[in-house]
Amino acid sequence: MTARPPSPSGPAGDSTEQQPGTTAAEPAARPGRGRAKASGTAPRRAAAPRTPAAPRTPAAPRQAGAPSAPGATEGGTGRPSASSPRAVRPAPLDPGDRQRLLDGTHHDPHALLGARPLPEGGVLFRALRPYAHAVTVVAGGGPEAGPGTGLHSEGDGLFAGVLPLDAVPEDYRLLVSYGDPGAPEVLEQHDPYRFLPALGEFDLHLIHEGRHERLWEALGAEPMTHGGVTGTRFTVWAPNARGVRVTGDFTCWNGTCYPMRSLGGSGVWELFVPGVGEGALYKFDIAGPDGAHSLRADPMARRTECPPATASIVTSSAYRWGDEEWMRRRAGRRVHQAPFSVYEVHPASWRPGLGYRQLAEQLPAYVKELGFTHVELMPVAEHPFGGSWGYQVTSYYAPTARLGTPDDFRYLVDALHREGIGVIVDWVPAHFPKDAWALARFDGTPLYEPADPRRAEHPDWGTLTFDYGRTEVRNFLVANAVYWCEEFHIDGLRVDAVASMLYLDYSREGGEWVPNRYGGRENLDAVAFLQEMNATVYRRCPGVVTIAEESTAWDGVTRPTHVTGPNGLGGLGFGLKWNMGWMHDSLGYMAHEPVHRKYHHHEMTFSMVYAYSENYVLPISHDEVVHGKGPLVNKMPGDWWQRRAGHRAYLGFMWAHPGKQLLFMGQEFAQGAEWSEAHGPEWWLMDDTYAAAGDHRGVRGLVRDLNHVYTAEPALWERDTDPSGFSWIEGDAAEDNVFAFLRLAADGSPLLCVSNFSPVVRRDYRLGVPSEPTGWQEVLNTDEARYGGSGVGNPDPLKPEASPWHGRRVSIQATLPPLATVWLRPA
Repeated sequence: MTARPPSPSGPAGDSTEQQPGTTAAEPAARPGRGRAKASGTAPRRAAAPRTPAAPRTPAAPRQAGAPSAPGATEGGTGRPSASSPRAVRPAPLDPGDRQRLLDGTHHDPHALLGARPLPEGGVLFRALRPYAHAVTVVAGGGPEAGPGTGLHSEGDGLFAGVLPLDAVPEDYRLLVSYGDPGAPEVLEQHDPYRFLPALGEFDLHLIHEGRHERLWEALGAEPMTHGGVTGTRFTVWAPNARGVRVTGDFTCWNGTCYPMRSLGGSGVWELFVPGVGEGALYKFDIAGPDGAHSLRADPMARRTECPPATASIVTSSAYRWGDEEWMRRRAGRRVHQAPFSVYEVHPASWRPGLGYRQLAEQLPAYVKELGFTHVELMPVAEHPFGGSWGYQVTSYYAPTARLGTPDDFRYLVDALHREGIGVIVDWVPAHFPKDAWALARFDGTPLYEPADPRRAEHPDWGTLTFDYGRTEVRNFLVANAVYWCEEFHIDGLRVDAVASMLYLDYSREGGEWVPNRYGGRENLDAVAFLQEMNATVYRRCPGVVTIAEESTAWDGVTRPTHVTGPNGLGGLGFGLKWNMGWMHDSLGYMAHEPVHRKYHHHEMTFSMVYAYSENYVLPISHDEVVHGKGPLVNKMPGDWWQRRAGHRAYLGFMWAHPGKQLLFMGQEFAQGAEWSEAHGPEWWLMDDTYAAAGDHRGVRGLVRDLNHVYTAEPALWERDTDPSGFSWIEGDAAEDNVFAFLRLAADGSPLLCVSNFSPVVRRDYRLGVPSEPTGWQEVLNTDEARYGGSGVGNPDPLKPEASPWHGRRVSIQATLPPLATVWLRPA
């Protein structure tokens, strides 16, 4: 292939897009340029240089209806050579068809372009090549057409001619001339309009039924070999569009030359473009029902430009995984009966400036040293506004390009797996931003969002909600959940803002919402979607867990979907649910001065009233350390020593409480500032040059030991969802600020947890214990000097005495350190 034609809108390789209504000399600004919006649009800058793409079919841009290129003859061939005979001029196109073709509103451009035999004999060839001054047909290099036959110009970039052939050649090419007619630049191209659809009927059937569980293989940009020719198949769902064209850097961002065809009543538009391959930038030029055009990023794009640029990128994976052993073990693990301790990470700010591959060199080792079993990554799907932390997604199938390529992200997941660490990602199906280049009114109508604005608008975030009742939208989201698990080996999906999906009146006043068909406030479509998503993920992806961030008392969040609850609905089918009630109550208790905690004692015990109503995760997440809430250590009252002691005691209580646990980055070493996505954790606090570095290293050392002891003690996780795995010893000592309980493994072996949330040492504190062990030994004490504590504890095993206490036949007398939690197990 010869060099690409010069671009009238910028130098070759520039990704400036031309919008409808602009001239080649005056290219429009790309969508997204300008001020950041609340909906998620960031200011736009020039795209960063990218690695050269595979050869692509070039075509100089030309706006529909623009005058013919200067220097063209009446026949449009410039100065054809003697070896290029002229074809017979065909009958002109129907004026209506011609105008729709040039306007990008024709549903079947293949009926007008390409090659077809005529009833009266010969084969009609027609091509749309804006800015070309000559097009010549070479019929497979065979002798029937000689070295090439020139087509006649029909104006507006259309070229046509009838060749004296008996049938359409199996393989023909177009020689397209650009530039100076006296010394043209000639490009040899396959004609996209000679190919049958590259998407099968079965795929279309599954899309129509909403059951295409690998939707990303049917829609979007798929590099492939089709009819013996390499290129890319472009497909997009836009059922209400009058027409769709694909444009990109391979057309110099002119949308005229590649109109797509509508595949029946499926709503899918398709075009195979030869020569376009890995790395090509593209968008869809969509004409809405009113004829207005908009340039749209591909909803199914698997790779995108780095924000604030917004184009989609053709991609395919060449990654070879090395986590076979992890995947095999994961499939046989029951998460409810296994250790599950999560370190929540904002990937872009954990260590600012690191990409996926650099994170892979540092994050796994850090997490493994601290003993966490999983990392949870805040949303990694592409989002235009970094300040949204990924919670306003525009490209659901593309890992953010800020940190690297999709294969770079695979490398990070693989590296974590090879260190024995699971990967959970935040997934955001509750809402999406209103950016005009993304999903909002995608085909000129409400498509991904409900048509009724009372259901479409999300009042809290200035975004749009999904239309969960629409078959194709539900399929888009269900397949997306499967996509992250299958394509990136993700081990869990934490589903954001589930409560906002479940209730039609969420954050809405009376008159601002529409009841369901039974007159209730439940969003039945969202319920059905979540049930289908969970059932599909668990069926297809063994060992994966789904986790709901759900802040209400909705019944059955982690109940199986086939089991009907008191609300008359089946369970939602999640594996785990964030325990927001425990988080709110326990942090409220810890915020009080110790002298006042006796009046709030129930806030630490109430969680056990409902602890087994769902399968819970205890979350101290990013939400609790932003927006003026301050870091965990600053929620504790008192001086610096007391705040750190309260921080440590609270973590000891949390790790022993029934349920899995999650801790946000920076809280593992008690950083004193609120988290900022611009700066990340305050790693300098542990630097030897910082006077109080030992204080922070001590807290981190405690978190490391909490995790390692937790993992080694089945009593702390083996019966997490079984009420028989927990027993109160002392839950009413409000005057003492003391809590004591047993955790029990499947074989009955116990672990005793005692928390003293007062700043005084309580010596000879009597606790009733099981009679079987002959002694109790400290296994962890948050007041140890190496953690920054005062060093008070029980160095020798505690011998049970035949003194009944707390309803038990024997008891021990323990020393309870100040503002501390102690774990004891049989000696």
